Amino acid sequence: MPAPILIFAWGNPSRGDDALGPIFIEHVEALAARHPEWGEIDTLTDFQLQVENALDLQGRQRVLFVDASINTPAPCQLERISPRKDDTFTTHAMSPQSVMQVFVDIEDEAPPPCWLLSIRGERFELGEDLTEAAQANLQAALQRAAEWLDGAA
Repeated sequence: MPAPILIFAWGNPSRGDDALGPIFIEHVEALAARHPEWGEIDTLTDFQLQVENALDLQGRQRVLFVDASINTPAPCQLERISPRKDDTFTTHAMSPQSVMQVFVDIEDEAPPPCWLLSIRGERFELGEDLTEAAQANLQAALQRAAEWLDGAA
């Protein structure tokens, strides 16, 4: 039986600030261990979203997708998202909205409520370390996620 809450982050730990997603998961797991009031939470991380991830939405009450983005205002942005078939639907890297649409297509029902937490990143080059700005943005994103887990979002 899946946990009612899923937090799914993606990114490449070898590409500078693209590591924000996987690092976020490490930190949120430690936070969740200190906050039993949040209830049971599943976490997932991968290099990118894929069609198969639609199955990870099954049985959830809420889902938080987390990714690094150079186009997000610093430090981070949290938004409610809806299913949408977009250009990523036929590529090797999908948007969370497209994953939600696959869920609709295979389950013939609405997906659980989903949000996207985008964390501002600056540098995404192979072999780069996490920038200082990204580290600060990560802390703000963790605070925003804690508010979401408290039900404030």
